[in-house]
Amino acid sequence: MKMLREWDELPDFMRTEEVRPYYVILKKKNKSLIAKRAFDLLAAVIGLTILGPIMIVIAVLIARDSKGGVFFRQERITQYGRKFRVHKFRTMVADAEKLGSQVTVSNDMRVTKIGAVLRKYRLDELPQLLDILSGDSGIIGTTKKNLDFTRVSLA
Repeated sequence: MKMLREWDELPDFMRTEEVRPYYVILKKKNKSLIAKRAFDLLAAVIGLTILGPIMIVIAVLIARDSKGGVFFRQERITQYGRKFRVHKFRTMVADAEKLGSQVTVSNDMRVTKIGAVLRKYRLDELPQLLDILSGDSGIIGTTKKNLDFTRVSLA
């Protein structure tokens, strides 16, 4: 079972002399990558099993608190400059980015009542367990999104 593509299978833009040293290091850590992915999957399944009921309650509270969807997709950028999106619970009014700056300030009027509580206790981050299941994120460290030459499937 391999977690890494072969060097010749990488996209052309990645097969550079700058990338090769990192590829060689990761190639030697194939078993570690498999173990890490297994740990990520196990942790995400356990987390969703335990926190799923709480997440359902949070979703209902968000839906009752303000109009708009329950989830928010936030764009982030890896250390390698690659863009990716993460799931979060919505903590602001719908279309908040159209009503103010991209940066949230103290006492931002766009933050909903339930959103303030979610942010305070970092509960808005719980849906990222879904990103871990999909392979787009990990509990700790390297993920599919910041290393294009990793494979997610364990099959």
